[in-house]
Amino acid sequence: MRPSTTAWVVAATLWAARPVQAADLLVLSMSPPAHTLTAPVDSPIVVRFDRPVDRSSVTSGSQMRAFGRWSGAVSGPYSFSDGDTTVTLTPNRPFSAGESVMVVLSHDIRGADGSPLRRAGYSYQFSTRTRPAALDFAPIDALTTRTKPTEPSRAYGGIASDLNGDGFLDLTIVNEDTADLRVFLNRADRSGLYHPFIQPTFPVNDRASPSEPADFDGDGNVDICVANINTNSVSVLLGNGDGTFGPQQEVRVGSAPRGIAVLDADGDGDMDIVNTNSNSSNLSLLLNNGSGVFGPPTFFEGGAAGEWALAAADMNEDGILDLVIGARSAGQVLVNTGNGDGTFSFASSQLADGAVWMLVCGDVDGNGTEDVAVVNSTSNRAAILRGNGAGQLLPPERYATDPFCLATDLGDLDGDGDLDWIISSFSGDWWLYRNDGGGTFGFLREFDAPLAASCCLLPDIDNDGDLDLALVDELADVVILMQNSGAASVPGDFDGDGDVDLSDFLVFQQCFGGSNNPPAPTCPPGVDADLDGDGDVDLADFLIFQQNFTGSR
Repeated sequence: MRPSTTAWVVAATLWAARPVQAADLLVLSMSPPAHTLTAPVDSPIVVRFDRPVDRSSVTSGSQMRAFGRWSGAVSGPYSFSDGDTTVTLTPNRPFSAGESVMVVLSHDIRGADGSPLRRAGYSYQFSTRTRPAALDFAPIDALTTRTKPTEPSRAYGGIASDLNGDGFLDLTIVNEDTADLRVFLNRADRSGLYHPFIQPTFPVNDRASPSEPADFDGDGNVDICVANINTNSVSVLLGNGDGTFGPQQEVRVGSAPRGIAVLDADGDGDMDIVNTNSNSSNLSLLLNNGSGVFGPPTFFEGGAAGEWALAAADMNEDGILDLVIGARSAGQVLVNTGNGDGTFSFASSQLADGAVWMLVCGDVDGNGTEDVAVVNSTSNRAAILRGNGAGQLLPPERYATDPFCLATDLGDLDGDGDLDWIISSFSGDWWLYRNDGGGTFGFLREFDAPLAASCCLLPDIDNDGDLDLALVDELADVVILMQNSGAASVPGDFDGDGDVDLSDFLVFQQCFGGSNNPPAPTCPPGVDADLDGDGDVDLADFLIFQQNFTGSR
């Protein structure tokens, strides 16, 4: 062999023996899948990777997290299967019916070979199913947000998250004039009724308006962020887990913040905040340090004049949440795709068919991609903009509204597996549009407002598995509770999916206390397994359960 050939062989051997940097760890699939609207409320969260994972990188610091918009942070054990290529997070309690759930994987998750998940991490959202309902809503109460009848609070939206971990959804109402949060705790008796709001209330700042729930500090409690329009700030209040909040952290942002969204913008697994600044015509990014403390804002442009409305959703199917922005002055809806490093890139714009006030994202046509439902305020009309899954929106499909429509909310109100639409109008009432299953909506009915129909929340207030309505009137300062007439509850259907099956049996097993004994302490919060109402969970209750057992999901 010639010397030159020998040298080449030696060099090639050394090159082949060099340390190889493994390619990034990849997410192959998730269950429940992204964008689904029909995940059972007892669903485990399953993520499959392209290679075995380092278990400690998942469990240490909970680098795989989930948060139900209403049920709150998911706690439960992790398990590993398929040669450690599959990770399962099994929630300790059910999700709430019809809620959106966000799953976040930190970039600190590693493969067993040391390969990292990409810097952007991985995020996706799904929704839980609701049980069939006839949409015969009936008013059951009207909660006042006023301390005194003559002192307006100007209630303007809020959240319906479970603040005290009892398995029932509470109401946190944001008030513009009194600059505070007022918390109504659910009576937790399946009536759908609430206690008067907690006093003292929880201060934010002047003209507090849009809000979002999250677990900012990773302690398992529901926290909240609120944009304060007149003080150009965002308030962050950490939940104590008992229905109360700690003092606000107030961060100065741009001029007149109008929209707010939460997402993991930089891939580190915790929730960051983005808000629109309508007068500054830009957006602010507030990065979380992991403990619920936020640094000064980073400002960036959305791509058109008067950024106002805001939502976070994966518009291009890359496992990174994007921003959908309503630019009121320009009359456009913008998509800025997330880069996963705390920055966003303008992707597309589409006409909104009017002056955008609020928007919400959801898969209205069931094709597995996010769409947008927008209300156009003084233009007195609303629109559906369908997404193509690549970061673009199709032209608006117009719908009529009452004058000055302010709020748009999507939820499966009739339990048929698609999203229905509630529109709130300040100079009118609440309108309910029913989805035909393909994303075309038909007007169904109107709910009269005392003075000004401003906002709507869609929680399951009575834990019967369907969505109810909490209608907020900002001038009358009332929250009108409308109970949905879902199908008759089947005794033993603890997860509200319409049948009594193995998942319900596992819950019953946790609650069984024996004769003359109360439910076992392992019984999940909010579950009433005393089927005969005699004060204990015993053999008689099991026989009722057995009669209703179907064995199918």
